[in-house]
Amino acid sequence: MQVLVGARGAGLDDLYRAPDRPWLRVNFVSTADGSVSGADGLSGSINNDADHQVFAHLRRWADVVIVGAGTARAEGYRVADVPLVLVSRRGEVPEGLRGAPAGSVVMATTSAGGEAARAHLVADDVLDCGDERVDLRRLRSHLEARGHLRMLCEGGPSLFADALAQGVVDELDASTVPRLVAGGASRITHGPDVDVPLRLHTLIEHEGTLLARWLVEPRNN
Repeated sequence: MQVLVGARGAGLDDLYRAPDRPWLRVNFVSTADGSVSGADGLSGSINNDADHQVFAHLRRWADVVIVGAGTARAEGYRVADVPLVLVSRRGEVPEGLRGAPAGSVVMATTSAGGEAARAHLVADDVLDCGDERVDLRRLRSHLEARGHLRMLCEGGPSLFADALAQGVVDELDASTVPRLVAGGASRITHGPDVDVPLRLHTLIEHEGTLLARWLVEPRNN
């Protein structure tokens, strides 16, 4: 484990270097009292410069960005430099992402949600990942088959909880900003109980913000 006070030492390339194999990271920012958003209900209102630097670095690292369709809608996601993979059981494509160029927006959905997704996306960009729910193991296999080995998931909390429960997460990159906001906002996981052991890889402190890399410990299924 590395603990770097004041963010001194190696650069982000070294601090956030991932293994040279398929790897799925989840990135979240939260306040010291566990909220994933500020009073406006958005993560951007609690984001600060230290977290933004890590966010931008992980985006540059990624071959593909995975996000729940509801989070993409709320946070105003737009087409990115790498393919954006939406996860929605009903196949609902946010308005700002409809009609995206082929390969830029992919929908991971169920058999029932495929028709709704194909109304707004190229057919090849709609992935059938299950009947009743989106099977995230199947989604990960689809992405790896397409050559997307560096996978970054940006939430939201329900998708993260499902990914943990289905055993597809390798790493959590968690930024904790020095603020308290109270209110009823969600924490970084939301859904059925999970119990997933983590191992702290690196902890950076920068002007009160804690930037942690947590590795998911292998579990015996």
